[in-house]
Amino acid sequence: MAQPVTLDRASQKDVLLTTKRESLWQDALRRLVRNRAAVIGGVIILILYLTAIFADKIAPYPYEKQTLVDQNKVPAWMLKVFPTMQPYAKISDKYLLGADYVGRDLFSRIVYGTRVSLTVALIGPLISLFIGVIYGSISGYFGGRLDNIMMRIVDVLYAFPGLLFIILLMAFFRSTLARPEPGTFAYSISQLDARMGGMLFIFIGIGLTAWETMARLTRGQVLSMREKEFVEAARTIGATDLRIMFRHILPNIVGPLVVAETLAIPGYITTEAFLSFIGLGVNPPTPSWGSMISEGAQVIRTYPNQTIFPALALAITMFAFNFLGDGLRDALDPRLRGTQ
Repeated sequence: MAQPVTLDRASQKDVLLTTKRESLWQDALRRLVRNRAAVIGGVIILILYLTAIFADKIAPYPYEKQTLVDQNKVPAWMLKVFPTMQPYAKISDKYLLGADYVGRDLFSRIVYGTRVSLTVALIGPLISLFIGVIYGSISGYFGGRLDNIMMRIVDVLYAFPGLLFIILLMAFFRSTLARPEPGTFAYSISQLDARMGGMLFIFIGIGLTAWETMARLTRGQVLSMREKEFVEAARTIGATDLRIMFRHILPNIVGPLVVAETLAIPGYITTEAFLSFIGLGVNPPTPSWGSMISEGAQVIRTYPNQTIFPALALAITMFAFNFLGDGLRDALDPRLRGTQ
């Protein structure tokens, strides 16, 4: 009969010493995948991005195609959901979610609208991280008078309401570049904005207002990190400021920055939707969920589907990013490291 194997204290100590501990990112990933809400949010975001990429294949009709004889038509199943539409609704099952006031397929426009919202969800954080991290890192690392001047600039920019500032910028851009002379720089910018469906100025507006919070957060993280022992050791062996900042400090603060930007993405999407809602967003006929909600709000009593479905797509997207952001925050919290 086999005898059970026992380890003496020395052997047990050796086993413990040779056991490799999980890295911060491995531990964070393990806790992230155990967060059901975060996983669901991530899956929804992945589906949305795939929808945006393959919108031409998924949408049954071009987003700009108008069929005036089909205006405000709804499928038969929708009368069961909205029975008040039965006395006046025109039935057509060739439109999954119905048609709008000029006969454009709502489902196709919602599918194409994911491109606008998810492009903003991608470009907005990149602009904020690029400007805010560089600005905040310089301010926090060098400190002194430079830090004081740079933070006062941020305070001045914070004095302006962000959304109002973007609205003024969009109104200025649209009015100034309405009819530029060919061959000028303004004409080139106007043509580029037209090719992007009117999103260029949205990116500029968000970029000019979104980085202040990231700059403050980065500055605070750098201030706490620059006095750590490993940074002092790097200075002792002659490491340059640039190497210390990008090799030793930034890799240790990237977690909170990514979490902060993930949680800020719903704000960027809301800003774009609101601008489109008031007519300062993308150029027609480029579909945006905000502009679709605005158009549907005019007939919400008679054809509520034209407002509810774009609003539902917007709400699901924002919930998904919030769930993922909360999951990342919990997964990257160093106080929870090693917990289940």
